[in-house]
Amino acid sequence: MSSKQTLRRHFRAQRDLKEAATQSIQNAVVELIGRSNCANRQVGIYWPLRGEADLRPLRDGPHPPLALPVADGSGGLIYRSWSEDPLQPDGCGIPAPTKGDALKPYQLALLLVPALAVDGAGIRLGYGGGYYDRLRADPAWAAVPAWVVLPSACIATEPLPRESWDVPFTGWITEQGAGRPA
Repeated sequence: MSSKQTLRRHFRAQRDLKEAATQSIQNAVVELIGRSNCANRQVGIYWPLRGEADLRPLRDGPHPPLALPVADGSGGLIYRSWSEDPLQPDGCGIPAPTKGDALKPYQLALLLVPALAVDGAGIRLGYGGGYYDRLRADPAWAAVPAWVVLPSACIATEPLPRESWDVPFTGWITEQGAGRPA
């Protein structure tokens, strides 16, 4: 099992989050936010696809304001504040804010990013579009603490394929709590 496509199929099959696991992940995220310096900054989350932990309920809690990614469909990704305005499909068909300026890296306290898998070095296996890779190739965005959110069954026991542009993530959050690269 070495090709990225084979790994994607394998880890996609591992994503079977039950309600209790999703709640545990949400609790771990709340704990991480509580430990982070979020003063006057937002937390970047994602709109969940099938099998991903749903972090949208954080919007209803006493947490910092949330931001959502907006993909252009051609590899570009920005974040916008998640306001009361209706969301519209972005360039990849995922609900996203259509109004407001693109947020700058310093306006975000941390990023919570979905993944198919992550390895012990913090290398993420995504869906193959490279959106987060391109965003985090910018040193200002790479400096924003970024955590992968996924089920514990999707933590790879062997190193994942790594490209020259891959920037390791700060850590990962699963139903078992937070972990960091060794």
